[in-house]
Amino acid sequence: MAGKFELKLSKNNKYFFTLQGDSGQVILTSEMYETKASAVNGIESVKKNAADDARYHRLAGKDGAPYFTLKAGNGQVIGQSQMFSDEKERDKELDLCKTHGPGAAVSDLTL
Repeated sequence: MAGKFELKLSKNNKYFFTLQGDSGQVILTSEMYETKASAVNGIESVKKNAADDARYHRLAGKDGAPYFTLKAGNGQVIGQSQMFSDEKERDKELDLCKTHGPGAAVSDLTL
């Protein structure tokens, strides 16, 4: 399976990335970074940590909607999922992140 990272520039000139699955659905979204180099390092961190189940935190929003975060070895959140209607959907997307994250190609849309 081959997902892809899309590196993007926001309207306020900050860098971020998304990890997308085969069908183009966004699996994971990063924080905003001041520099492109930092965002690229974030992508590398996702690649390094995505296969490790211990790096995921299964959470619920204020309204109870399930979501997950992926943390680096230092405990910093490097990506967050969308909110889901149930835990089964969240866990399905989390598994996609584990599968696609380590080997996903990078598409730089900032050029």
